[in-house]
Amino acid sequence: MNFYKKYILTLSGLLFLLSTFANADNHDTTKSNVSKEEPLPLNDPFVGDSSFTGGVKILSESGNAEELQRLSLYNFKLVGVIAGTFESYISLINEDGEVITVGLNEELSDGVKLVELRRNEAIFEKDSESFIIINFKNEIKETNEY
Repeated sequence: MNFYKKYILTLSGLLFLLSTFANADNHDTTKSNVSKEEPLPLNDPFVGDSSFTGGVKILSESGNAEELQRLSLYNFKLVGVIAGTFESYISLINEDGEVITVGLNEELSDGVKLVELRRNEAIFEKDSESFIIINFKNEIKETNEY
């Protein structure tokens, strides 16, 4: 009889341990299955310029007067400065969402040429007489020297 008591106690202890492990694995089944992942952003940061409605504007020298008036620096906001050892660029955006990328020593329009980049601003030379400075706060200043 002593043998059967030890056998039953051991078997009941083993069943108790197995049921504890089984309950530990299934403790979330009573809660609702809510995903703990973060929701995806509305715009894909890896798409690039295609998220803008107008796309990328490429400057051409054969533009008419209306297009040159539209390319006035006062119609754009500075949105990016990329300064490198060999090449440097800025990105400007207009109210239609068109992005224009201008390289160092390139002209935005006739007589308005990008001559220098700084961390927070871009400096354009206007007709070899004055300079136009635009920053990220969309403050545009005309001066004789920079």
